[in-house]
Amino acid sequence: MSVFRPRLAVTLGDCAGVGPETVLRALACEELVRVCQLFVYGSETLLRRVADQSGLGFPESLTVRPRNRLTEAELSGERHVLIDDPFAEARTLVPGAVQEVCGRKAYDWICAAVQDVQRGVTSALVTAPINKEALHLAGIRFPGHTEILAQLTQTRAPCMAFFSQGLIVSLATIHEALADVPRLLSLQSLTRTIRLTEEACREFGISRPRIGVLALNPHAGEHGLFGREEQDVLGPAIRKATEEGLNVLGPLVPDTAFTWLLAKQPAPFDAYVAMYHDQGLIPFKMVAFDTGVNVTLGLPIIRTSPDHGTAFNIAWQAKASPSSLFSAITLAARMATRRHSAQPCP
Repeated sequence: MSVFRPRLAVTLGDCAGVGPETVLRALACEELVRVCQLFVYGSETLLRRVADQSGLGFPESLTVRPRNRLTEAELSGERHVLIDDPFAEARTLVPGAVQEVCGRKAYDWICAAVQDVQRGVTSALVTAPINKEALHLAGIRFPGHTEILAQLTQTRAPCMAFFSQGLIVSLATIHEALADVPRLLSLQSLTRTIRLTEEACREFGISRPRIGVLALNPHAGEHGLFGREEQDVLGPAIRKATEEGLNVLGPLVPDTAFTWLLAKQPAPFDAYVAMYHDQGLIPFKMVAFDTGVNVTLGLPIIRTSPDHGTAFNIAWQAKASPSSLFSAITLAARMATRRHSAQPCP
């Protein structure tokens, strides 16, 4: 019986950022070749420029094909494939700067890659970082990948989560102003986030996940003295999830929920549900800044991404660590393999 080797769609992200150079490093990584085949959505001209300027070198073994000319040999082959999308500005765009064309091409590559995952050409999506300002210059009015993917896959309410070997965190709200968070929390939405977090943990290989839910207010609201969200929303959502058979506890006092990290003690929970972006991302990036993976839950496709931005200040200089991208690729391959193994035999 042949061993399943997933094909992963990888987008270059913003051309002027560190995405292209980290993707070049991934293409050259022999360890990744063993676990997956990469289908990179980008530009050969652009990648060759980055390879020359950064000194990383262009992988000459890479198969380069237009998207509409993929053959069965590429789809069943061992070599990585670049889905080449030529554009004139690839020869002149400036590294480390916000540019309209970079936002436009980043969006085009995401759209093409998502479509190919949906068609079954690839098994999962891995996205290099994009720049929100460049997207907006191109007339693409989304806060980030999560919202783009929600529209492309017609997903009502995706969940942003972050995975590392030491900590897993999901977010009840995503890119929202802090003042808007309380009104966005509801029994229905929070219960769904808890469910998605539990399902993701199982897909990561945790058989009986323990989920901790962080409070919104100081001291977990102090019985209503500092806010009623814990009593009116969080408590009922936790009870509902518990009644459904999930192993959930909370609301946890946020300022002491992660003290086990400093004490280097075993984690009391397999994953945490945070109420807003920075509440979850501050502890996560403290422990997994270079290796963390952004995972979008609730989509009909697998999607992972490095847990960092475009880093314009070091773009095309071979200074960016590829660790987070490598982790994102490895996790996507693992998730795709697990899903493949769970499918009934034809």
